[in-house]
Amino acid sequence: MKLWPTLQEMWFGEDASRAGGGHSAAAQSEGAARRLPEDALILIPMRNAVLFPGVMSPITVGRAASVAAAQEAVKRELPVGFLLQRDPQQGEVEPADLHWVGTAGPIVRYITGPEGTHHLVVQGQSRFRVLEFLEGWPFLVARVAMVEQAQAEGPEIEARFLQLREQAVEAIGLLPQVPDELADVVRGIDSPGSLTDMVSNFIDVKNEEKQDILETFDLVQRLDKVMALLSGRIEVLKLSKQIGEKTRAHFDERQREHVLREQLRQIQKELGEGDDTAAEAEELQRAIDTAGMPEEVLKHAQKELKRLQRMGEGGGEYSMLRTYLEWLTELPWKLAPQQPIDIGEARRVLDEDHFGLTKIKRRILEYLAVRKLNPEGKSPILCFAGPPGVGKTSLGQSIARATGRVFQRVALGGVHDEAEVRGHRRTYIGALPGNIIQSMRRAGTTNTVLMLDEIDKLGAGGFHGDPASALLEVLDPEQNHRFRDNYLAVDFDLSRVMFICTANVLDTIPGPLRDRMEIIQLPGYTEEEKIEIARRYLVRRQIEANGLKPEQAGLTDAALAGIVRDYTREAGVRNLEREIGATLRRVAMQVAEGQAQSVTVDAPDLPAILGPQRFENELALRTSMPGVATGLAWTPVGGDILFIEASKVPGSGRLILTGQLGDVMKESAQAALTLAKTWTGDALEKLDIHVHVPAGATPKDGPSAGVAMFLALLSLLAGKPVRADVAMTGEVSLRGLVLPIGGVKEKTLAALRAGIRTVMLPRRNEKDLDDVPAEAREKLEFVWLDRVEDAVRCAIGDLEPAGAREAA
Repeated sequence: MKLWPTLQEMWFGEDASRAGGGHSAAAQSEGAARRLPEDALILIPMRNAVLFPGVMSPITVGRAASVAAAQEAVKRELPVGFLLQRDPQQGEVEPADLHWVGTAGPIVRYITGPEGTHHLVVQGQSRFRVLEFLEGWPFLVARVAMVEQAQAEGPEIEARFLQLREQAVEAIGLLPQVPDELADVVRGIDSPGSLTDMVSNFIDVKNEEKQDILETFDLVQRLDKVMALLSGRIEVLKLSKQIGEKTRAHFDERQREHVLREQLRQIQKELGEGDDTAAEAEELQRAIDTAGMPEEVLKHAQKELKRLQRMGEGGGEYSMLRTYLEWLTELPWKLAPQQPIDIGEARRVLDEDHFGLTKIKRRILEYLAVRKLNPEGKSPILCFAGPPGVGKTSLGQSIARATGRVFQRVALGGVHDEAEVRGHRRTYIGALPGNIIQSMRRAGTTNTVLMLDEIDKLGAGGFHGDPASALLEVLDPEQNHRFRDNYLAVDFDLSRVMFICTANVLDTIPGPLRDRMEIIQLPGYTEEEKIEIARRYLVRRQIEANGLKPEQAGLTDAALAGIVRDYTREAGVRNLEREIGATLRRVAMQVAEGQAQSVTVDAPDLPAILGPQRFENELALRTSMPGVATGLAWTPVGGDILFIEASKVPGSGRLILTGQLGDVMKESAQAALTLAKTWTGDALEKLDIHVHVPAGATPKDGPSAGVAMFLALLSLLAGKPVRADVAMTGEVSLRGLVLPIGGVKEKTLAALRAGIRTVMLPRRNEKDLDDVPAEAREKLEFVWLDRVEDAVRCAIGDLEPAGAREAA
């Protein structure tokens, strides 16, 4: 049986059949070696569509095999068979993955899109059944048998045909925005088979049902199936129209935007849906009832819940309103039960976690004692100020453990948006509460220690608002019991939260905000304190971090002292822990390689592990010549020593200042030079004085280097060096008075770290000596200065001023 030539003659004419599918002579010679059998079709699988005879339809192809099949068919002017996939999600298909009955027809138009897409316009012409798939082609090819449409007649077919046409016209009348010409087209169809195929193509049913109609070759059965499906769709369309009419009766012209929402609600009601929405509302109602909200908040939550129930799940604000109610129900509104306070246990926990820090521990224990006597008292708002690595953040965790509270941390470094503190208003898409309320939700209780970390690094206020100003309400005990987040729009009580802030410097914190906090300074640790901290905490932590056991590794006290003295120079212990970690990593390597079962690192082993010592005592080298003095400076990362170098060269009496000095420090240098000229009685008209402060890349400012500058200049002019083991700080006046300065503890510890033995301080700073650790006071000699004469006598020796020498 040769169906193929017959089909070619039917679709393309008798000449195309004799020409081998319409090839040109050149194309025919190229494809002569590989020609389709006469009863074979090129096939294209379709994922989500069924093509019917007599229907022209656009199709998009994307798979490589489908694109190749379409291009080959267009090139040879051959018809194509279209088969429905059983699984539309499957990429590469095999014969078993396809239905074996489809529709064949020519590709009327082939269009390539700008993004590489391929679009076809195909004309379905006749049904076919696959007999056998052929192999060896880059696309699907199969031998097929065409199914001719029988020209059946009779009263049964005529009656079904008329009934189907009436149903089709009725369905068109129920569809919105359908042109009237479509009904005329349906009335003009006089073939029962063509009508069933056209109605089946446009009816809104599943592809499996359409495929079943395509595979029904008997015309009577096909008419019955299409009429049954169309009857069901007509009922749905009638019901939809009734729902639309009921909905429109409840709304006027000003409420047209709610029509779709009400239609959806009516549809859900007719279909028995909406149970999930009701369940969500009931769940939210239970959560509201059990949340323990204050009466004002409870009324607000009930009002918003009623709005949610009226809105319906399809409402534009439904998800936002539901999220808002979830936030309200998950916040800790109930007062947490008070735990019994054991001050002895709290002292034990603080001592176990931190060494030293006596003042802070005493303040925490005082708070616990007051809370024990007055449970309704307000929580303190503390601010730990000190250089990095002194344990400010870890101290907050220890306070939470000692007080039996939940610990939460909010990082404020770089925050420049007020909404990060106070939340976004719900008018914005993606709005959320601020970090304060989010922390309360995570904690699940107001019995919380909330650490506001790096409060000195808040961003400057701008068009986003000022976060520092927003914190004023949070950190004010007289206001934070009614804290109002922009997102919640209701009051929340923060008075039971224990706020702890941390900062490196206080100068960058706005005055009103600083005024609300109790400042506790953590200036730094002495060498003995660092060794003890390393012995108690750091070594053990690094042994665990490097996978070692306590019996496998250890460091002697001499090794710890060597690391502190020769490899670190800091106020805290952060770099110390890094160096201990580097030492223990070398031990871990030896243990892992089997070189040793246990290794104890001593001081002589450090150079081989950490390299040559990084810090050495350069005081004797620096101050062994006239014109050099050792000053003391305060920095955000702790105290430090500062060398003041002075030199004289022939000139015109100028003062040259280098080393990135600030305006205040330049004025101190000018005052010190005037005082030195007065002391020596030399106008220096033929000399230029050059004062340099090394580490020129670091900006320096402040008045406390006045004494050091004066002694460096006097040493230069008198030709006598300043003692190498003496460091000094203090502001000088033109009358020779030594004025008080700040940062005494930091500067004193810096002098001790640098190997200084004598520290000269203003007499009016004598009261600040109580803040200096006892170990430092025992190792240092303090000289108290009223006038610059006291500094000269201690640092240079007997050197009388010019006025005194003339009088003598």
